[in-house]
This record gives sequence, C-alpha cells and structure tokens, in this order.
Amino acid sequence: MKQNAANSIPKPSARVARFEQLGYGLFIHWGLYSQLGTGEWTLMHRKTPAKQYNKLAATFTAADFDARAWARLAKAAGMKYITLTTRHHEGFSLYDTRGLSSFDAPHTPAGRDLVAEFVEGCRAEGIIPFFYHTTIDWQWWDKIDWPPARDGGPRFAEYLDYFHASVEILCKHYGKIGGLWFDGNWAHPDADWKEDRLYALIRKHQPEAMIINNTGIHAGGARGHAEIDSTTFEQGLPTRPDRRGWPKYLAGEMCQTLNAHWGLGARDFNYLSPAQIIQNLALSRRAGANYLLNVGPTAQGGIPDYEAAALRRTGEWVALHEAALRAAQPVDGVHCGGRDFVLKAGRRHYYFAFDLPIKGNDHVTIAGASTLGLSRAIDGLKTKFTRARWLDNDESLDFAHDAKTGLLALHCTPYPYGTQLVVRIAELS
Repeated sequence: MKQNAANSIPKPSARVARFEQLGYGLFIHWGLYSQLGTGEWTLMHRKTPAKQYNKLAATFTAADFDARAWARLAKAAGMKYITLTTRHHEGFSLYDTRGLSSFDAPHTPAGRDLVAEFVEGCRAEGIIPFFYHTTIDWQWWDKIDWPPARDGGPRFAEYLDYFHASVEILCKHYGKIGGLWFDGNWAHPDADWKEDRLYALIRKHQPEAMIINNTGIHAGGARGHAEIDSTTFEQGLPTRPDRRGWPKYLAGEMCQTLNAHWGLGARDFNYLSPAQIIQNLALSRRAGANYLLNVGPTAQGGIPDYEAAALRRTGEWVALHEAALRAAQPVDGVHCGGRDFVLKAGRRHYYFAFDLPIKGNDHVTIAGASTLGLSRAIDGLKTKFTRARWLDNDESLDFAHDAKTGLLALHCTPYPYGTQLVVRIAELS
C-alpha cells in the first residue's frame, strides 16, 4: 500500500468501520486459573511447577458454563461482541486442539469443545464472537520465570509452529468470526514472531476478521504490523489519534477489568460501579474507540452476581442512548468545556453532558460537581440546527447558535428528581 500524503487521512476498511460501530464489547478471561481465584497470572506469580499446576485440568468441569446465557448477558448490557480467552498464557485451550495437545477442554471432565459452544451461543443471540489467543505459552519453557528470554529462547521456532497451527484451527473450524485478539508479543521483544506468516494464515481463512495484537499496558495506542486493524489501550482511557499520513486507518479499543484482575479474583472487592462503566464507555467513544470490559467467570464458568448486575444496569443506560453510541464519530474542530464532547452521525450531532445537577428540594438534592453550570458552550459547530433534545426523554432544549462563527450555547436542563444518568446525551438535528 502506498504511503499517504502527510496531511491525508486514510479511510477505514469495511471491516474496521463495522468494528467501530459495535462500540462496546465483553471481554471474558476464563481458564484453569479460575479455579484458584487468584487471577490469571497465578502460574507465573506463584512459580508453580507446570506438572503440579496442570492437575487443575482434572477438576475442570465447566458445569456452570452456559454460552447462551453469557451472550444474553452481553446483549442486555448493550454489548455487540464478546472476546473470549480461547487460550491464555497458562497454555490451556478451551477448544479442541485436534491432536496438537491434550492440554485442552475435551481432555478434562468437561469433555467438550467449549469454544464451539461459545460461538453457537453468541450467534443464537446476535452477538459477534471474537477469539483472544495468547502468543506466549508458559508450558513451553522448562522454568516458569520472569523476565523471559528476550528472543524467545532456543525452542521459539518450534513453539511458533505450534502457536500458528493452533490459530489455524480457530480460523478453520468455527465459521465466520469477528476477529482474533492476540496478547504476549511484549514478552519477547527481540524475537522474530513471523507475523507475516501468522496474519497471512488468518487472511486466508478469515479475510474479514479484525486482527488485533495488544501492545501491552505500557504502550497504549502504539501501532504495529501492517496487517493490524486496531490499536489497544489496556487499563487506560484511549486518546484520539492523529491519523494524518498513516498508511492505513486503524480503529482503537480500550480493554479494562471490571475489578482489579482479568481472571477471577475471589478476594478482589475493587469493582467499578455502573457510573464508572458509563463514563468509561462515553470517554472511549469520545476518542472514537471501542470499550471492551472484562469479566472473570467462576471456576466452572458462571458469571458472578455483581458483575452480571452491574452490566445489566449499565445496559439500561445504553438502551436510552443507542443512537449516539454506535455510528457516531468524533468531530474535528469542535470544542466543549470540561469533559463534555460532541460526536456526529450523518447530519446529527450528539452532545455528551457530564456533571449535571438534579432538580429538587435543597434538603434532598446534591449539586453536580461541574462548575460549568447548565448553559454549556460548544465551539466549532457550523451546521445549522433546528432542534435540540435529550435522547432519554425527548425533552426539547433551548439553544442559541451562530452558524457563521460556529458558537452554540445549549441550555442543559437539570435531571428531574428520581433521575441521574451520569452522562446525559442531547441530539442536535
């Protein structure tokens, strides 16, 4: 592909445009580590000998795993896709590795291909399945230690053959998928990962799949190989990139844990509230990025109660603001005060208002945290508007607008008592 001119912004491919319109997805980290309830890195952190750790396979039943229930929960949460850890760094596969290894779900008391069930459950509920797959595998190193060999060590070429064959199974046997989400290249920064070979394999079998390779918690927004379709922001709010001169258009995606661990943390009480989830979803969309929110299921595959309740509650907010959260994109040259921002879809603009107060008796209401007040100024809107309204209740809003200068003053009415949406969205049409 030819390099774009310095000030030219590339257009997104069809698959990237579809991905951006999904907006909000569910990340699920589930594996043998879930039985210990001490996070997904417990094999590494405890430096457990692999032979001892792998005995967890004998008690992995997946008795509480209901793929369609997972998909129904994602749907109720307003999510459009689920990214599942088909294999995490511990090396255990939730899918049938078809002879590559016996360290997989069919060789446990579960006795079946759980990825096949996951895909079937997603499709039954209109949810798009994505596959997470580790690029590192602690089973391949004689000693579980950190930091690992920067070049991958003497068995790295042999390991890559196994890894790529594993990915090919996922590409060939589960029908059309939304994408593949890789994680782990940061562990061996000097290694030759043979990414050309890996991504060509994916394009052969899944030409429309998103290819994402996580750059890690310390390199949010970094670009990688030419076939990558999205940048990643792990555990941090995304920033809107300057795509001028990029050889191709890349989407963005923020992934975040609902508590402090990706896998189940039995003594982790540090949960996000629905209000925090709403704000992070809104601020991801401010940057034009998707929001991928993680849950760690229980040992045998159930979704814990708090996580399920928080997701459903957030889904009620998403349902009120659907129009602003999918196709709408950031607008160049438009500026707002505080955290407020504007997105655009076609001829409609959507104003995201933070920190609004509740209208009610002084003895029961708490003032909003914002110093902006109810009259909010927006600069750079030169489209003519005839109406402004809240999406949640269709209430018309007063505004004054000079289309020549682009300055618009919007009167944001306070929440009626009994309502607090955290982020309220007005449509300008």
